Parts: sequence; structure tokens; C-alpha cells
Amino acid sequence: MAEAAGATVAARIITAYSYVGLWIGLSGAVIMFNKYLLAYAGFPYPITLTMWHMFFCATLAIGLVKSGKVAAINMDRDTYMKAIVPIGACYAFSLWVGNAAYLYLSVSFIQMLKALMPVAVFLVGCVFHTESFSWPVFANMVLVTIGVAVASYGEINFNIVGVMFQMGAIMSESVRLVLVQILLQSRGLKLNPITTLYYVAPCCFFFLLFPFIFLEANAIRADPTVSVDPFLFLANASAAFGLNMAVFLLIGK
Repeated sequence: MAEAAGATVAARIITAYSYVGLWIGLSGAVIMFNKYLLAYAGFPYPITLTMWHMFFCATLAIGLVKSGKVAAINMDRDTYMKAIVPIGACYAFSLWVGNAAYLYLSVSFIQMLKALMPVAVFLVGCVFHTESFSWPVFANMVLVTIGVAVASYGEINFNIVGVMFQMGAIMSESVRLVLVQILLQSRGLKLNPITTLYYVAPCCFFFLLFPFIFLEANAIRADPTVSVDPFLFLANASAAFGLNMAVFLLIGK
């Protein structure tokens, strides 16, 4: 019995670390992909790129669910409006402004700013009472913030607009993570990676549609230099789909 239990624990640890490795690899691929498309490939439209990702993810997820490959859970309209919609709104905003930051900041600097994520999650968790305030933990968070501030001071390509975009992405993602805990886990809703995208991705697409219409649609039509490589965009969306899968698999573990 002890050997069987030990083997089970070892298998779970190996699986969890495999998901971490998968997430790291796909995260790096999507980051470099998005930076290239937005800053160098002639497509400086972060809302449109994010919408494309959500459309692709939603299409695949809906296809898998409707074909019976993945079973959907029963979710009534009230639960969807009160739980999924707020999470989708935060996720859409986080992805939008996070991609917009690539237009102004280097990848290395953005990754450095993301070190503030635990600080933001802790503070938001304290506000929503999902975390208990602790002075030792708060002191650690202050040290992290000071470290990021000192490192930012030496950044050659510092841009306040890009920093504001990235900080907005960090805060909205922190709120989303807390809302997942409050709205989904408290209701006993357990979504696998596919069903999560099945419900959340269309909602994200809807929220991105309005800023797209007012901020980017006319600009894209009037831009003679805009460049769209179908194969490149398909590969980019596939990587984004894989990253979303890895994120939700990792959270589930």
C-alpha cells in the first residue's frame, strides 16, 4: 500500500512539473510571437490580435464540446451572467492591455514587471477577503516591489505608457484570479481547460468587440502598410490556444 501511494504521489509530481514545463515553453513562444507581430511584423493592433486569439480558442472549444469529444457542464443563465461574465471581462482587459504593452516595452522588461503579480494578487485577495493580511507577507511584497522599482530605474527603454498598460494587465489578471476563486470555486463549478474556454473565450471576444470597433477597425482599414500572414497568425493562435490549455491544466493541479 505504501509503495502504491508513493508511486501515485510521484506520478502526480511528475505530471505537475510536466505542466509547468509545458506552460513555460508555450508562454515564451506566445510572448515572442506577440512581440514580433505587434512590434515588427506590421500589425500594431493588440485588440485585433487578442480578438483573433479568443475567436480561435472559442471555435476549437465549441467544436470539441458540440462534437461530443468533451462533455459540457450544465450552467444556467444566472450563473453565467454572475460568474463567467465578470471573469471574461477581466480576462479580456488583461489580455488586451498586456498585448498593448509589447508596442512600448522590451520583452525582458515586461517579464520583470510581471514579478509584481504575487504582490497584486495578495493585495486584491486582502480586499476581497480571500487572503488574510499578514505583516511578514506584506514586508516580503514590499521588498519585491522595491526590487522591481530599482531594476526599472535602470531600464534603457523605459516608457510610462507601456508600464501603465502592463500594470493594468497585472491588476486585472489579479482580480480575475480572485474572482475565479470567489465566483467559480464557491459555487462548486469545476471546469476543465476546454469547457473553461468554451464559456470564457466567447465572452472575452464580445467584450473586445466594442474597443475594436471604436479604436482599431477604422485604423486597420485605413492603414496601407498593415500586414497579415495567414500562416503566421494561425500558428500564433495555435500557440495561444495551447498556452490557455496549459494555464488551466496547471491551475487544476
